[in-house]
Amino acid sequence: MSASHLTTPATDIDLALAADLAQQLRVDSVRSSTSAGSGHPTSSMSAADLLAVLVGRHFRYDWDNPHHAANDHLIFSKGHASPLLYSIFKAVGVVSDEELMTGYRRFGSRLAAISQANICLVGSHAGVEIGADGPSQMALEDLAMLRAVHGSTVLYPSDATSTAALVQAMADRTGISYLRTTRGAYPVLYDAAETFPIGGSKVLRQAEDDQVTLIGAGVTLHACLAAADQLKEEGISARVIDLYSVKPVDTDTLTAAATATRGRLVLVEDHHPEGGLGSAVIDALTSDGRIELAVAHLAVREMPGSGTSAELLDAAGISAEHIAAAARRLLG
Repeated sequence: MSASHLTTPATDIDLALAADLAQQLRVDSVRSSTSAGSGHPTSSMSAADLLAVLVGRHFRYDWDNPHHAANDHLIFSKGHASPLLYSIFKAVGVVSDEELMTGYRRFGSRLAAISQANICLVGSHAGVEIGADGPSQMALEDLAMLRAVHGSTVLYPSDATSTAALVQAMADRTGISYLRTTRGAYPVLYDAAETFPIGGSKVLRQAEDDQVTLIGAGVTLHACLAAADQLKEEGISARVIDLYSVKPVDTDTLTAAATATRGRLVLVEDHHPEGGLGSAVIDALTSDGRIELAVAHLAVREMPGSGTSAELLDAAGISAEHIAAAARRLLG
């Protein structure tokens, strides 16, 4: 179907037929959820008229080509109404009645893949770095939540240049993508020509005699750079990695750094210790077969309070001073 064929709805039923369609959607919502022993048919029933009119008179969609660039996008903020969505799939002919009755909410069902969405999400004001707003406003589990989504992409830029580049990369990517941004103003680390491929990372400090690797992203990358400066004054050479792509992660660069610094890694994140940047690094290295690691994982482990960004980063143990101290401990 060409783009021009999608300028008008695929059907234009009259309101009487739309009412009949709504009734059938209600029936099929009850049938499918009853058969599955799961689902919320009442939520589906209350929205059946709305969806019948929308799909029957206004929605422009090539059901045989769900990735068509000219397709309308339906954002349906009624999560309990999944029986209604699958009843619509039956009504437009992309699943049979048998598939509806035996596939809805069943293990291995192809129905789960029908609505493969391309969604780009951006989360700002994350972590204790936001300061005085306090713990009720601090997202400290967002990276873990989005990393756990099958096939997702999770990005965490550290300056304006990388943010702009990763927004563009995310916009062109299929599936569920999440970009975490930082509230505060921080120095620009990269020039405008720098590229940020998804699945990559940046090594900002590197020498042949590196003794320890500091890994951060977002606000903690700046803290890692400051810690590296402190360590350099003491004669300690620290490699610094910007892990802007938390998922997929740059296993090759992480493996090279772990090898060069004898497995000594300081992982720093403005996030709970579970499921975030630290977990991404450890998962990548252990999956790659490495077991000889000496890791200091600095993360927000206690309930934060209110204060300045500097006060809260230090209280959480993820400031430059804490990073440098962790590196010293690893070196014995």
